Amino acid sequence: MIVFIFAGIMCLSSMTTLSWALDVKNKAASPPRPPELRLSMRDAMQAAVDNNPTVQIFKERVAQAEEQAFTQRGALLPNLSARVSGARRRFFLGAFGGLAAGVSPPIDFYESRIAVTQNLFSLSLIQKWRAARTNIEVAGLDSETQKMDTMALVALAYLETLRVKKSVKARLADVKLNNQLLRLAMERKSVGMATQLDVTRAKVQLENEKQRLLVSKNDFGSAKLNLSRGIGFSFDVKLILTDELKLVPVTHQSVDEALQVAREHRVELKAQKKRERLAELTLSSVVMERVPSLSGTGDVGVIGNQPGNALTTDNIQVLLSIPLFDGGQREGRISEQRSLLRLEALKTRDVEKQIGLEVRDAMLTLKSTQQQVAVAKEGLRLSFQELYLARQRFSVGLATNIEVTDAQTRVAQARDNLIEALFNFNASRVDLARAQGRLEEL
Repeated sequence: MIVFIFAGIMCLSSMTTLSWALDVKNKAASPPRPPELRLSMRDAMQAAVDNNPTVQIFKERVAQAEEQAFTQRGALLPNLSARVSGARRRFFLGAFGGLAAGVSPPIDFYESRIAVTQNLFSLSLIQKWRAARTNIEVAGLDSETQKMDTMALVALAYLETLRVKKSVKARLADVKLNNQLLRLAMERKSVGMATQLDVTRAKVQLENEKQRLLVSKNDFGSAKLNLSRGIGFSFDVKLILTDELKLVPVTHQSVDEALQVAREHRVELKAQKKRERLAELTLSSVVMERVPSLSGTGDVGVIGNQPGNALTTDNIQVLLSIPLFDGGQREGRISEQRSLLRLEALKTRDVEKQIGLEVRDAMLTLKSTQQQVAVAKEGLRLSFQELYLARQRFSVGLATNIEVTDAQTRVAQARDNLIEALFNFNASRVDLARAQGRLEEL
């Protein structure tokens, strides 16, 4: 008896061990779950600034401009060099006024020198350095502009993903509603108050809605991939959007107030004004080439026929360079830079007009989309009322389910209208914030 009990315990233990081993094997065989990330629209915009490749490229351009300014600054600093040489030469004595024409015996020469060159006064170099420093500011503002553009694109991609997500929910609701209508048609047919045509029509409508649901799910997946690409995330990260597509209060602004905010905050306008300043400094640097420049050079070293017999020598010079005539090249470059300066001034006025257009257009769109949301909500309410009345008429045999199907189609259209209106409203908020340069406050 004890033997049988012991054998049973051992058998049970073996089965438990086998079950645990199979469970471990199944867990090891199952693929790892992709990482999940809960993301609000503000988080998405900020993450894009840190991860988007285009933003990183513009940051590198800022670093490049800084190095160019460092190069221009180096032209104003001392230039120090050193050299050591050793040589053996033979001279033609006749070249030194010797009585006998011939060649001297080999003579050794050893020399080591340190030389320094310093620009003492050059208005042209000073203006070039100032222009290089201004170019750093231009590159920084261009980087900020790209940052704002990226944030706006990511915000719109986020809203598009929310729109498609809401569309998926709407299609699920449509499928659920069509299932109810199909059951109603089958119930009415069972009591002789509907025909097979009514049932078939309800089935066709249900399959159509299932098809639309599949399309919406595919669009949702594509929208999330586009959002990941805009942010710079890996496509393996599963994004969970925490914001909702809804109507939010908007602070009222007059056109003049909105334009004033845009003039103060738009980075593009600041960058263009800096470009105009850069053109002024570049023109000034070319004009200042007409002004004499002053530089100093000096060197000190030892020279001799043997290293031990070398003597110290030195040389100090101050050079005044006066430009007289270069064939008109300088005047041609001055005319070219003046043309570039006029071009930048025209671009500044064009940017100001473009900003005014964007602000006005965004404000008009925002006001219109607010009204569209109100109209779409009322349309959805009325479509549900129509559907309720059509179902009541069909349930008592006063109408076919054509009326019900038509009413259900209008409900689906009203849902889409509301989703589209909400998307347009929030997109117009992003556009207005971008037009005013206040995306970070959105």
